[in-house]
Amino acid sequence: MTSEFPTHARVVIVGGGVMGVGLAYHLGHEGWGADTVLLEKAELTSGSTWHAAGQITHSTSSFGLGKCVDYNIDLYSGKLESETGQAVTWHGCGSFRLAYTEDEMDWLRHTLSVGRSLGFNIELVGPERIAELHPFYNLDGVLGALHTPDDGHVDPTNVTMAMAAGARQKGVRIIRNCRATNITQSANGEWIVETEKGTIVCEHVVNAGGTYARQMGEWSGLQLPMTSMTHHYFVTEPVPEFEGLDKELPVIRDDKKVSGYIRMEQKRGLIGIYEKENPNSVWHDHCPWDYENWLFDADYDRVMPWLEESLNRMPIFAELGIQREVHGAISHPPDGNPLIGPAPGVRNYWCCCGTQIGIGWGPGLTRELARWMVHGAADISMREYDPRRFGTYADKEWQVTKAHEDYCLRHEIPFPHFNRLAGRPIKPSPLHEHLKSKGAVHEEVYGFERPRWFARNGVLQQDNYSFRRNVVDEMVGREVKAVRERVGIMDVTAFTKVELSGADAYALLDRLTANRMPQKDGSITLTHMLNRRGRIELETTIVRMAHDRYYLVCAAFFEQRLLDHLEHNRVDEEVTVNSLSAEWSALSLNGPRSRDVLSACTDADLSNASFRWLSAQEIKIAGHTVWAFRMSYAGELGWELHMPNALCMDVYSALHSAGQAHGIVDYGSFAMNVMRMEKGFKGAGELTNEVTLAEADVLRFARTDKDYLGRDNTLNTNLPWVCAYLEIEPDGAIDGHGGEAVLFKGRVVGSTASVVYGHSVGKILAFAYIQPEAANADTELQVVLHGTPRSAKVLAQPAYDPESLIPRADAAMEVAR
Repeated sequence: MTSEFPTHARVVIVGGGVMGVGLAYHLGHEGWGADTVLLEKAELTSGSTWHAAGQITHSTSSFGLGKCVDYNIDLYSGKLESETGQAVTWHGCGSFRLAYTEDEMDWLRHTLSVGRSLGFNIELVGPERIAELHPFYNLDGVLGALHTPDDGHVDPTNVTMAMAAGARQKGVRIIRNCRATNITQSANGEWIVETEKGTIVCEHVVNAGGTYARQMGEWSGLQLPMTSMTHHYFVTEPVPEFEGLDKELPVIRDDKKVSGYIRMEQKRGLIGIYEKENPNSVWHDHCPWDYENWLFDADYDRVMPWLEESLNRMPIFAELGIQREVHGAISHPPDGNPLIGPAPGVRNYWCCCGTQIGIGWGPGLTRELARWMVHGAADISMREYDPRRFGTYADKEWQVTKAHEDYCLRHEIPFPHFNRLAGRPIKPSPLHEHLKSKGAVHEEVYGFERPRWFARNGVLQQDNYSFRRNVVDEMVGREVKAVRERVGIMDVTAFTKVELSGADAYALLDRLTANRMPQKDGSITLTHMLNRRGRIELETTIVRMAHDRYYLVCAAFFEQRLLDHLEHNRVDEEVTVNSLSAEWSALSLNGPRSRDVLSACTDADLSNASFRWLSAQEIKIAGHTVWAFRMSYAGELGWELHMPNALCMDVYSALHSAGQAHGIVDYGSFAMNVMRMEKGFKGAGELTNEVTLAEADVLRFARTDKDYLGRDNTLNTNLPWVCAYLEIEPDGAIDGHGGEAVLFKGRVVGSTASVVYGHSVGKILAFAYIQPEAANADTELQVVLHGTPRSAKVLAQPAYDPESLIPRADAAMEVAR
């Protein structure tokens, strides 16, 4: 290989830790190795990677992350060393995650169900089995544990060096002691990477800068939200009791008492702590460039309560001294998930950073990023990791606040729908305070505050977390019942709202959407935008407001993805794209009495003849002109009303006042989700970048008589899986939360994507991706909920209003109902 400094490359990766090297390794395996350059300012691993504890576990209730973890363990435990000849020092000792409370046991039961769907070697065990495999741990108060015997830990430097060797074998050029000093984009779209040794022009640039990633992003005008948090682990003096062991003890993850982990380190003990109070962040503005292999002095005062408890849990450590203190900085994004994917607003700038557990998560995630870069889509859902999930609201002050919150939650129970409250509200709707005064419990979606549910009848206005149905579900059930029987109103301001105008607006949208475009002014189409692999980028509603003006509505977290998709796929089209999300509000009015309520507030003719299903009109409410769309995600007679923010309170007040005679209720996203599942409507959990329209079973929204991006791939009917609609046998208050195993004739054939209790129909309902042979209507299946198989059946039609007559109802039908 030439020793001359390269001037051009297809890909330049900046950063030589486990993430950057992992991406180089996987780009090599995807065929781009010979044209990839990796730059490291010092030596490989010299940032955060070298001081990592190096543990990895199958104990995760994230389905996508579980796939990554399983791949990583397979890589570490033999494949990587066999391929490269480089030792990785794998310790396959297994691990336990302990539970002291029933809530923790429920978490482990759910994790067990997800692990079953992924084929993990995983079991729920009692204290006797824990003591048998780990006789030195104090199990006072322990109810059980999740045992994952294939887990272990690995030497971080050896792993990274082995992947570097593998990358070089595939042609990747790795240049050490070469600091990048700037990254800018030229007018033709190429990236210019300036370094201490020269300048490289490339098509793709990757920010794998670790603790430097945020300030590197600023070179290119990007705001990449992450904060460096410091984490301790301690290595004890040699432990006499370890000398006679013939095999290594399992790693103990004790989330409640230790808030961390305890394991063997050769014949010593290792204790890692994520303190739950007063965490420490550093380098809010700038990480010093000369901090190679940097550690901070230990702060014993900060971690002492958990360190003392670790010695109580491992009494054989109590009389030993601390031989080594490791207190290093690790990147924490606001929500704890890495930034893996395209940077917002630019083309071919990729993020591979913000990873707090690089050894545990890195190789699997970098494999998916390599696939995304090379082929146009990853093979797992990347929604949780996509850097575009944050907007401009994520400024530095907010980043620090959220990183502190995330650090403290690192070893807390990850309850379903856990509501992270720090740094909020950041983007309240015009109705936020008013709805809060009425009992609304809000959630944050792309910075927006959206009502989840309403506390009524003396129920406290707070999140009541559980893996089981509780008082929140009771409140949600009442909201669903009110919408189904009377009328409900919801603040849906958080929706992405984008206006596309210009002479070529139709042509651009027609080329990017699978369904037939709306042909008349005021007509509405539900459609999907795809990537070149035919996978789903996003689902959107398109309203034709004029022949050269269209209004697009989609989920809040797709806003930047939509804007980027439109911009990156423009050729020479003359269009103007205007995001209205921050300036416009929206309300959803649903239920059999919704026509009565709306009629009392407008002179518009709302009959079927004058205001047909899936059509839009300008109407006046409370003297204000608003856009009214006749559509319903609840599957009821209903309208969505869109308007400038300044009008929202007046319009809401008029509707709510008119609704008093009809028993109107406010409802939230939890009730909306139940109702869409009862209607069999696919949502964000089903429509992801890992599936085609055929696999998602939404080909009815695709045309075969037009050309569009991803068309041939999405129409491919050779399906490895398909989205099926299931009814699951109820059993008390235990439902499901997604990712659970689906069994057919005793074998795993897939997993759930979304699960709810359908209050209107009295059934547990689910969408699941399963093998096609198991997806036929009326097929008898089993779904593993909380570790226990339950009877299930494939449904051929929606559980509620299977003929979809209700949303299209005329006044006479509503009176009869």
